[in-house]
Amino acid sequence: MSSESRASGRAEPPPAPARPPLRSLLFVPGTRTDRLPKARAAGADAVILDLEDAVPHDGKASARDQVAEAVARAAEDPGGPRLFVRVNPLDGWAAAEELRAVARPGLSGIVLPKVDGAHDVRNADRLLGWCERERGLPPGTIALVPLLETARGLRDAHDCAAAADRVAYLGAITGEGGDVERAVGYRWSPRGTETHALRSRVLLDVRAAGAPHPVAGLWTRIGDLEALRSFAEQNRSLGYTGMMAIHPSHVPVINDVFSPHPDELARAARLMAALEEAQARGAGAATFEGAMVDEAMAATARLLLERHGCAARGGPERLRAPQEHGEALEPPATAAR
Repeated sequence: MSSESRASGRAEPPPAPARPPLRSLLFVPGTRTDRLPKARAAGADAVILDLEDAVPHDGKASARDQVAEAVARAAEDPGGPRLFVRVNPLDGWAAAEELRAVARPGLSGIVLPKVDGAHDVRNADRLLGWCERERGLPPGTIALVPLLETARGLRDAHDCAAAADRVAYLGAITGEGGDVERAVGYRWSPRGTETHALRSRVLLDVRAAGAPHPVAGLWTRIGDLEALRSFAEQNRSLGYTGMMAIHPSHVPVINDVFSPHPDELARAARLMAALEEAQARGAGAATFEGAMVDEAMAATARLLLERHGCAARGGPERLRAPQEHGEALEPPATAAR
């Protein structure tokens, strides 16, 4: 129980449900729910139906109704991509009613724009809790994705991520010419050097707060798939687990970058087998393909295999390696990693 809960005498809320990593989250205008089959065919892990920037003011009511119907249909067809909705900023009764209309069975998450701090996240969390009770959903069913689009929101990334257990997919979204570029004042370039430090710091804040699946984005140049791949690989190398996308053609590239290569899975399985053999002989470390490995490296390999459907002890049999890959070593003093 948290110190706040102890002080108030309130019971700790139940933990949020486990949420899977999402490689690709594809935006679709809320006025074009007919494009959902195309998004599904593209292979997107999730679709974000957009009720904010993609919808003109006089079309928002109609779009809200379309999106609510699409969410209801998704509840009857769980085999498709996970469905998220980007609502308008929760700054009044109309926005709260919009949230209430779409927060129903079939919805995986709410994308909250223009987040300026943890207070915005807590407010959305409270409203979603009411919606879940009204719809008979377990607490925490609906994930929350705060979009950090102001300088203050970006600076408070840790507090925003820690403000509610339902925050799982949060990161720095640095699309060309967007809200973040205007708020921070950098000059966007395809190489991303001007946002590298920002994306890194936000990622560290989000990880430290315990949000499990940070996502980055956006890439707005539709036809430049080679540069998209480079940007996605940069985000993957930093530690992001997925990206938001604005066009179906981007989804296969993003999915490929954020999926482990079979060789990577095979190496993880070999590493675990090598260390297990060494540990069976009483050693705490082993040489593996020219490098020293110990339990820290095995834990990383185990997590990779578990996330991608392989067995906890070395993955599927076809990935297991012969024992000659590992040689026992006396355990050295392990450096901090």
